[in-house]
Amino acid sequence: MTDVVSWVTSHAWGSVGIAYSVIAGATFLPVLQALLRTVKLNEGGASFDDSPHFSVEAKVRLDQHFTRLKGTLAFWKNQAAKHHRFHIYTLCWTIPASVFIPLLAQTSAPGWMITLVSTHTAVLLAFHRGFRVEGNYRAFRHGESEFYDLYRRFLDDPSAFGRSEDARLRRYFSETESVRRYVRAAETGNLPSLDDSRSRGRSAPDSHETHREDQEQ
Repeated sequence: MTDVVSWVTSHAWGSVGIAYSVIAGATFLPVLQALLRTVKLNEGGASFDDSPHFSVEAKVRLDQHFTRLKGTLAFWKNQAAKHHRFHIYTLCWTIPASVFIPLLAQTSAPGWMITLVSTHTAVLLAFHRGFRVEGNYRAFRHGESEFYDLYRRFLDDPSAFGRSEDARLRRYFSETESVRRYVRAAETGNLPSLDDSRSRGRSAPDSHETHREDQEQ
């Protein structure tokens, strides 16, 4: 009888382990999709060409400026999507794991099951910390939002940017460049760090430290 119970229990945990692996892999597919595909920019509404506030020469300069920025905006959008999906995936698996691992240790769960969950969690945290996923997502998403907010404000009320048309254009270009520099500085500041990955393997993430780093960037 004892052998039967042991056999059933072993196979039950085997099924749990397989189910865990399958679900973990299936839920990673959206992350993989974001990593492999290119997100296209959304078609906007009215543009500078449709605005009555600018001269023909100004419209040409603004159109050329925006054309040069399209590649940057597409890059920001793609990077934000990739980091966001991996961030959500990591949270959805590591938070429950922090509860389940101690519970598994108190049950008849085999050692390999605890190792499976622990290893999966450790790998996610290492990549999340090493590639600074949350910081990068915030930087790219913030830069994208800041630019489009600036774009809409300038399109709706260019007079708020200066008295003359030339002054307005120079301020708009200057503020756009400031947004680009912010994202570039945040991106280089969030480059993958081997030391961070190693420290992640030794300790859990410090949310207060992460928040402080993001503010400093």
